[in-house]
Amino acid sequence: MPYLLAILLSLTALTGCQSAYYSAMEQVGIHKRDIMVDRVEDANDAQQDAQQQFTSALDALKALNQFDGGDLESAYNQVNDQYEASNDAAEKVRERIAAIEDVADALFEEWQDELALYSSSKLRRDSESKLNTTKASYQRMLSAMHRAEQKMDPVLDTLRDNTLYLKHNLNAAAIGSLQGEFQSLQRDIQRAITDMEAAITESERFISQLQRS
Repeated sequence: MPYLLAILLSLTALTGCQSAYYSAMEQVGIHKRDIMVDRVEDANDAQQDAQQQFTSALDALKALNQFDGGDLESAYNQVNDQYEASNDAAEKVRERIAAIEDVADALFEEWQDELALYSSSKLRRDSESKLNTTKASYQRMLSAMHRAEQKMDPVLDTLRDNTLYLKHNLNAAAIGSLQGEFQSLQRDIQRAITDMEAAITESERFISQLQRS
C-alpha cells in the first residue's frame, strides 16, 4: 500500500470520516462488502472474548465467596480487576456492533442507488432481490447481537455492585452476604453467553449470505 494512502487511511479512521475511509479502501481494492465481513468477524471475536472474561470474573467472585483466610485486600483486587476487564470487554463488543452498523448503512445505500444504473431489468430485479435477502439476514444478525449486548448489562451491574460493596465492607461477614448475588451473577452470565453464541451463529449465516450475493 503506498505510503500516502496509508497515512490517509489512518487519518480518516481517526477522524471518523467513514465515507472518506471507504473511498480510500476502495482505491486499493477493498470494498464495503469486504469491510463488512471483517467487522462481523471482529464482533464475533469480541463476543468470544467477552464470554471468556465474564467467566473469569465469575471465577474470581467464586474464589472470594469461598474465602477461608488470607489477604482480603488481594482477593478484592482480583474481583475489581475482573470487573474492569469485563467492562472493557463489553465496551469492545458495543464498538464492534456500531462499526458493523456504520458500514452496513453505507453498503446498503450504495447497493440501492446502483439499482437505478442497470439497463437490464432482469439483472436489476435479481440484484434487488439479493439486496432484500441480504438486508433481512443482516437484520436477524443485528437483532441477535443487540439481544446479547443487552444481556451484558445485568452482568456488569452485578459485578459493579459486588465490587462497590466489598470496597467499603471488606470483611468475612460482607463476603458471606454476597452468596445470593453470586447465584444471580452465574445465571446472568450464562444467559449472556447463550445469546452471544446465538449472535455468532447468525453472524456466520449472514457472512455466508453476503458472500453468496
